[in-house]
Amino acid sequence: MPDRQLIAAAFQGDVEPVAAREAVEETIAGLDDGSLRVAEKIDGEWTVNEWIKEAILLYFRVKESSVLEAGDLPAAGVRVVPPGVVRYGAFCEPGVIVMPGYVNIGARVGAGTMVDTWATVGSCAQIGSNVHLSGGVGIGGVLEPPKARPVIVEDGAFIGSRSIVVEGVIIEEGAVLGANVTITANTAIIDVTGAEPVEYRGRVPARSVVVPGTRPKVFPAGTYQIAAALIIGRRTASTDQKTSLNEALRTFEVPV
Repeated sequence: MPDRQLIAAAFQGDVEPVAAREAVEETIAGLDDGSLRVAEKIDGEWTVNEWIKEAILLYFRVKESSVLEAGDLPAAGVRVVPPGVVRYGAFCEPGVIVMPGYVNIGARVGAGTMVDTWATVGSCAQIGSNVHLSGGVGIGGVLEPPKARPVIVEDGAFIGSRSIVVEGVIIEEGAVLGANVTITANTAIIDVTGAEPVEYRGRVPARSVVVPGTRPKVFPAGTYQIAAALIIGRRTASTDQKTSLNEALRTFEVPV
């Protein structure tokens, strides 16, 4: 296990970064082989391993740039279609397919997930198993501050084309985002399925079906519509994931 105290001391400037080189490189190697991860779910809550993000930031300072050969993707059971890139220090579990997109350092992508054409998985983002990131999806990255939570997309979620998820938002299990949904930490995520609206921020509840929307906001110059995300339904739990997804897309006429 890397020396966390040494990494913290180097990050805080108490020792020179070069003194922590071995611990930093061991941390990045752990991210690359999947034995370490930036964030993990413990007792139902997502916890950020701040020291690992500190190691990533130190890595940029202690490591000289060089040309490296690609890893043994076939042995890892990962398919990357050129010019797709999985950066060193990111980890893809077996069965992941990366079309011509990009997975950045610190990120983790779960088994069976598709990173479709021109989709990007930002630094430290945590993508679950059997997720589909459709064409052009932008999953935001975050390195600083180290304690900041990365974007998390949980198992079985479907993110529609050109959607953007940033600023530590959590997309919970089985949720469906239609095309062009943008969610930031401050985006109003409004459940409109009941008699009264229910508002969320920073997370999309499990199995929700979400489409782009707007809401009025009063400014000195008048009232204008600002972006929001609307929960218009839920995927049913009585069917398997594939059938449930197809039913959700048809039933709620969700463009993806």
